[in-house]
Amino acid sequence: RSPGEFEHAHIPSAYSFPLFSDEERKIVGTTYKQVSRKDAIKIGLEYFGPNMRSMVEKAERIAEENKTNKLLVHCWRGGMRSAAIAWLLDLYGFEICLLSGGYKAFRNWVLSYFDNSISMMVLGGYTGSGKTEILHALESKGELIIDLEGIAGHKGSAFGNLGLPIQAGLEQVENNLAIHLKNTKLELEGSNRKWAWVEDESRRIGNINLPEAFFLQLKKSPFILLDVPFEIRLETILKNYGSFTQEQLENSILRIRKRMGDEQNRRAVQFLHENNLRDCFDILLQYYDKFYTKSIQMHNRIPIKLELTSFKPHDIADFLIASSSKLYDTGK
Repeated sequence: RSPGEFEHAHIPSAYSFPLFSDEERKIVGTTYKQVSRKDAIKIGLEYFGPNMRSMVEKAERIAEENKTNKLLVHCWRGGMRSAAIAWLLDLYGFEICLLSGGYKAFRNWVLSYFDNSISMMVLGGYTGSGKTEILHALESKGELIIDLEGIAGHKGSAFGNLGLPIQAGLEQVENNLAIHLKNTKLELEGSNRKWAWVEDESRRIGNINLPEAFFLQLKKSPFILLDVPFEIRLETILKNYGSFTQEQLENSILRIRKRMGDEQNRRAVQFLHENNLRDCFDILLQYYDKFYTKSIQMHNRIPIKLELTSFKPHDIADFLIASSSKLYDTGK
């Protein structure tokens, strides 16, 4: 696939191995449609021929890096591009597999995979409850997790992109999520674990929406609500977001102006300009608390409430693991 195709979305862990540049692909494709298949192949061979050696050498580096002589090759639909590369690499001595149907077949699999069920224990809580830290503490203790914010490349709120690379597009996030769910499901089936831990999320994470079937399953799974005091959560927010520039924070605050209301939004910005981050985040935290309460009520969820008077992720993770079977049965 061309660099542009790969950049748009690809199979997770795949290597970009373009037969044509974006412009060359365009020329070959146009010739195929407007002139003939044979003319398109002749033009493609002009591009392919001079690059054969460099492509073999690149394949050697990939094979050495992965300590294997077996390579899986695919293009968009499993057609001429992958066939040409497969022929070259097979001729050189690699063991080659072709992905039947190409990337298009993989995408069809991704979109259908979200209909599969997976046992989950949902870790919820108001903004600043430290859900992500606890999730990773659970993982460090051998638990299976589904880190939706990590997979989506966004922390989920209007401030969720601060300090992170530009978020991948919906198609790539769906690809990443489907592969992660499949691997997690296989691990569940091969162990004595009953579920994977997942952080509670809204349908929308940054610029993408979670797949409908998966989101509905998330909202129907057993739900533990971390009840952390407001002041502790406020301190967490100050610690996590207080280091960003005034401009970055203001842009994020203004993004929620319509939902938040002009007056409260204006007060938050005013406190920000006065370098009074505590009062600024106090207002924002109250807004997100109301938003999260409404979300719980909207989905008719009855949480298992876990009251916390201090925040020690690894201690909380230990308690969750020790109590999880009882909590899971209660949640069901």
